[in-house]
Amino acid sequence: MEDTINSKEIKTEVSSASQHLQRMDLDQSLIPTSPYYIHPGENPGQVLVSPSLNETNYSSWSRNMRRALMSKNKLKYVDGSIRVPARDEPIYEAWERANVMILSWIIRTLSPQIAESVIYIDSAKDLWDDLKERFTKGDYFRISDLLQEMHSARQGERSITQFFTDLKIIWEELEFLRPVPNCTCGRPCECNLSRIFIKQREEGSGICDMFPKRFER
Repeated sequence: MEDTINSKEIKTEVSSASQHLQRMDLDQSLIPTSPYYIHPGENPGQVLVSPSLNETNYSSWSRNMRRALMSKNKLKYVDGSIRVPARDEPIYEAWERANVMILSWIIRTLSPQIAESVIYIDSAKDLWDDLKERFTKGDYFRISDLLQEMHSARQGERSITQFFTDLKIIWEELEFLRPVPNCTCGRPCECNLSRIFIKQREEGSGICDMFPKRFER
């Protein structure tokens, strides 16, 4: 008799746990590891990155914003990894809350003029794509300017540390605008393609040979 009662209690507990898991599946916003989850301490007035996006700093702004969204497990909303659910799907409300939150975060980091121009965009991904399309059209001109700035750079009155820091900023922006192709081998790459490509790029740009000339005043 006692064994029968224990068996019923176990079945009841298993059933209750199963129902709880089903509810969690339906409401992903309750799971802290889910991209649909919003922490109670988060709010739409948060400023995730600084300085704000303006006409000249899209490269650094977008990189910082990607990092900020990734830290909050929300990058998937702007890179296309999360599809927009239908309005009758159980997950739609959770998606909508997170989408509006991300929209607010991005808009809070835009200059007033840029923010005004995107006020009617309702999707975080559409907003991200709009900004990318708008500010990457001049990438080729920006790359040319950066290369010219690097070739003509001189130490002048700057300290060696400050001089190399300034060169590093230019070089990293160039790397962002001209990303190195990734190996697509099915197994871990053994050909060091990326390193070879970077070395050839540096040699082609004359970077390795230019440093002795940089210390002219």
